[in-house]
Amino acid sequence: MSRSFRHTPIIGITTARSDKPYKRAEHSRERCALRNALFHGDGHIHPKAFGNPWSSLKDGKQYLCAVQRDRWLRK
Repeated sequence: MSRSFRHTPIIGITTARSDKPYKRAEHSRERCALRNALFHGDGHIHPKAFGNPWSSLKDGKQYLCAVQRDRWLRK
């Protein structure tokens, strides 16, 4: 029964099931900005201007204390 409970006491801080829609939208926005920058002759955009992980729906991970482990580590 090795799969009956989670072994690592680290879970995501989340309001969503997945980050995929956010990542798709941000990468699309980045490609559009890069295309415009190349067309207008600049060709440079800041690499951290898109995809801020703190503004996404899933924004990090947390380590569970001993009190919370029994509830969250069960599958």
